[in-house]
Amino acid sequence: MDTTVVNTGTEGKTWGGGNEPLKASYGKMMMWFFIVSDALTFSGFLAAYGFSRFKFIDYWPIADEVFTHVPFLHGQELPMIYVAFMTFILIMSSVTMVLAVDAGHHMNKAKVTLYMFLTIIGGVIFVGSQAWEWATFIKGDYGAIETKGGNILQLVDTDGHRVALRDVALIEHKERTTHERKNGIWFVGETELPAYTVDEVINGVVANENVLVRTQLLNEEGHKTVLSREESIKELKNHGAVIVEGANLQHNEYGSPLFADFFFFITGFHGFHVLSGVVLNIIIFFNVIIGTYERRKSYEMVEKVGLYWHFVDLVWVFVFTFFYLV
Repeated sequence: MDTTVVNTGTEGKTWGGGNEPLKASYGKMMMWFFIVSDALTFSGFLAAYGFSRFKFIDYWPIADEVFTHVPFLHGQELPMIYVAFMTFILIMSSVTMVLAVDAGHHMNKAKVTLYMFLTIIGGVIFVGSQAWEWATFIKGDYGAIETKGGNILQLVDTDGHRVALRDVALIEHKERTTHERKNGIWFVGETELPAYTVDEVINGVVANENVLVRTQLLNEEGHKTVLSREESIKELKNHGAVIVEGANLQHNEYGSPLFADFFFFITGFHGFHVLSGVVLNIIIFFNVIIGTYERRKSYEMVEKVGLYWHFVDLVWVFVFTFFYLV
């Protein structure tokens, strides 16, 4: 039986049936497909964050008041400094990755090894910094009181500076029971027994005339609303329900619990990508050392893992903008 061959006129062209569409190898094309699909995933997460923030815009935490800590500089308020340092490190690791790819094009094993090593160090610093930031966010700083309606009440002095609950509470040494759903208000519970109670904080506020209550509601100037002395005491006595220290998936001393939920999920998802990239870079690094790509006469694997690393860096720029800047 004869076979008829039809010429389409695309033979030899970009999509003419060859094995290198767009002049890219199969490996690089698959990496691009993965990057596009992953970019859509991150876009969905960030879009959900944006919609939630817009819905609760009057109650959303202020980033400059949340991310103020720097390692080894305890007690100092340095808004966004450490986050900016993390971002700088990650961007510089992208630069060293570019240099590694360029060195690979020139078959320069020594430079590829050096720049891959610097990229790995940058990734490790970023992942470690993010873990430290998580630990600090979870631990909290000043503490707050959550109302029966789920709102957050913070303490400030007459100048508007935050005041820690532990510095105000008049602690009474007596036996206490952990507040659980079964023995208290059904929709709130303490996962861990605080060092002080709501009543002890209220008594401390009453005894200290320089302490006021600040709600999570933003005023027209974009600042949290500070209540008068009388309103502060009334709000605490009538609505104070449970002590909140730090942030988790249920409570958040800085404001809306949704902020903490999105923070843990999105930055955690990105952190997993960075950690995966570090592992891939380490594997490629050792392959470079033992001369695997020298024998292949190609450092394309360095270029492919470089595409992934640049994508991770680019995603962080958007995460950084959404969570810390806007």
